[in-house]
Amino acid sequence: MQNSKSLLANILFTSISAFIQESDRLIEPVVVLVYILVVIVNMAFFASRTVRAGQILGSKLRAASPFTAVAAASSTSRVQEKTDYAFAAAAAAGPQHNKKELAFAAITACVGAAAFFTAWGPGFSSQPVVLEEAPKGALDPNNWIHLKVEQVEQLTHNTKKFRFVFDDPDAVSGLKVASCLLTRARIGNEGKDGKPNYLIRPYTPVTSPDVRGYFDLVVKIYPEGRMTQHFAKLSAGDTLEVKGPIPKIPYYPNMKPRIGMIAGGTGITPMYQIIDAIVSNKADNTQVTLIYANVSPDEIIMKKELDDLAAQHPNFKVYHVVNNPTPNWKGGVGFTTYDMIVKGLPSPSEDTLILVCGPPGMMNAICGDKASPKDQGELIGLLKQAGYTKDQGRPKGEFEKLVTIGSYSPACLFF
Repeated sequence: MQNSKSLLANILFTSISAFIQESDRLIEPVVVLVYILVVIVNMAFFASRTVRAGQILGSKLRAASPFTAVAAASSTSRVQEKTDYAFAAAAAAGPQHNKKELAFAAITACVGAAAFFTAWGPGFSSQPVVLEEAPKGALDPNNWIHLKVEQVEQLTHNTKKFRFVFDDPDAVSGLKVASCLLTRARIGNEGKDGKPNYLIRPYTPVTSPDVRGYFDLVVKIYPEGRMTQHFAKLSAGDTLEVKGPIPKIPYYPNMKPRIGMIAGGTGITPMYQIIDAIVSNKADNTQVTLIYANVSPDEIIMKKELDDLAAQHPNFKVYHVVNNPTPNWKGGVGFTTYDMIVKGLPSPSEDTLILVCGPPGMMNAICGDKASPKDQGELIGLLKQAGYTKDQGRPKGEFEKLVTIGSYSPACLFF
């Protein structure tokens, strides 16, 4: 009788312990309550099974030390065998009824429980679970910070890539896909009010938000551009004031089954952010098609990177178009046309999103320019002719709430 009580106590002890192990994985209180009921209901079945196992194994192990059961429990990988061996250690003392042997049975019950805990795995470890701290974002959306230029790379005859480094090499930029930042440069003398004169321009990094320690900006240098002329003078060791991030469109994986992009010149930078995010995520099945227009083959920014991505990822396709082709040019020639859009981009539907970014002339021809930073304006041009509409495939829910700066057209977003 005492041995049966000891065995039942052992069953209760291990059942509760199993619940404790699993309860930290159960989030909802209702699920925890259900789990408790399951444990209670199954105790009878569990007891009958383990009593039989204890009798069989106990008879085999009676002549040996109960620690033999501990070793047996540790050597098996099956959960049921672990439990049976653990209870067998309690049964190994046999059905004796004197006080000494009853005490020995109690000791072996504890040994059996210890074997169960040890053999079950690391789930009962008292070591705390250490969660990796999210990397700190180096940028500040409310204040200007000075960042140092680490290197300058000439991409084309009039385009450069600038790498800016953070003081903390483990910090990330804090940028989201797709977002930009503001740059500020002091130009000329102080104004009449005694305050410095500044130029402020937005630029979109082409570096993944996960990269630590730095980000890259691609800037096309215009002879008449005051800010780009300031960039042209920057070299390694110089600093620039930046502030951000400023969200453009809160992209998330599989937001739309198909995305079509039309970019011109440095308008590739926000597109590259989204393309890189899609192809870098194996769970993102979005099909992306890019029509990328430039003046000449020599002015195509990051052509190698884009072509490599297209070669490596079947869900991304790029079609290059230039105004002034070379003799061996194999891409499109001229401006982006109606036929290129109809044949190259995904057809208008609720499953399609079209993104456009480029110089004013291209924007006017393709879709019409934005009315203001917060207003997409009327959809005109080639996209309207091709059947796309401003309110086509309108995203619902939190997507709309996340747009804080700038706006979007549900089917056609103009950067």
